[in-house]
Amino acid sequence: MSTPLRIQPTTTTAISSAINRIGFFTLRHRPRTSYSVFPRPTRHRTLTVTAAASAAPLEICVKGSITTPNKVGDCPFCQRVLLTMEEKHLPYDMKLVDLGNKPEWFLKLNPEGKVPVVKLDEKWVPDSDVITQALEEKYPDPPLVTPPEKSSVGSKIFSTFIGFLKSKDPSDGTEQALLDELTSFDSYIKENGPFINGEKVSAADLSLGPKLYHLEIALGHYKKWAVPDSLPYVKSYMKTIFSLDSFIKTRALQEDVIAGWRPKVLG
Repeated sequence: MSTPLRIQPTTTTAISSAINRIGFFTLRHRPRTSYSVFPRPTRHRTLTVTAAASAAPLEICVKGSITTPNKVGDCPFCQRVLLTMEEKHLPYDMKLVDLGNKPEWFLKLNPEGKVPVVKLDEKWVPDSDVITQALEEKYPDPPLVTPPEKSSVGSKIFSTFIGFLKSKDPSDGTEQALLDELTSFDSYIKENGPFINGEKVSAADLSLGPKLYHLEIALGHYKKWAVPDSLPYVKSYMKTIFSLDSFIKTRALQEDVIAGWRPKVLG
């Protein structure tokens, strides 16, 4: 951080009861926001982000980094939910889960063992589609709804990216399939951008953005491939999304993205 950190006791109501059970500290680096980090018996760490002392943070379990302690892992679906919370200015208590060694406490609340999962109205809700829709309904301001006719824009990019990434045959058409989807998206953004729903970020961007981030890193590393200059609107869109404060705050480390895709690439 660019400014010195000052350690002081946290005062948020949401975690006051925890103080009686365990000791921890809060690092304050700007008004109205606090980050609380404390250990648990398992390998995951808990990061509490509170935008306002009066707001009760939402509990969310996401994939933890496999390369760096206390960092978000490489799940684009987890980032989608975190982006939604950030764009809606919702405080959240983020629990980083080691998916390679899932702790017992996590399997008790979500037997399927998948992330993301969010606690809403005292129920743990899985699946990023379901979670983001529920967040939109429960916290409609600011709105992130994408009109139905635009909600599927760019939706096939991720699957064609995976096909190309896993391919070992340069002539099997998987690269062209990805280029076709990117070309279609380029034309759409040229006419309708800078975002999928025009001037403002919407739910469709928060879904597609993390997937394009994985595309850029994984294809760059494993295929030495990049979005061609002939698709300037795709490149501009990616640059715009990746530079959002919310995106920078919730993105995975490049080394985690590379490590996460390695099993699919190597088979």
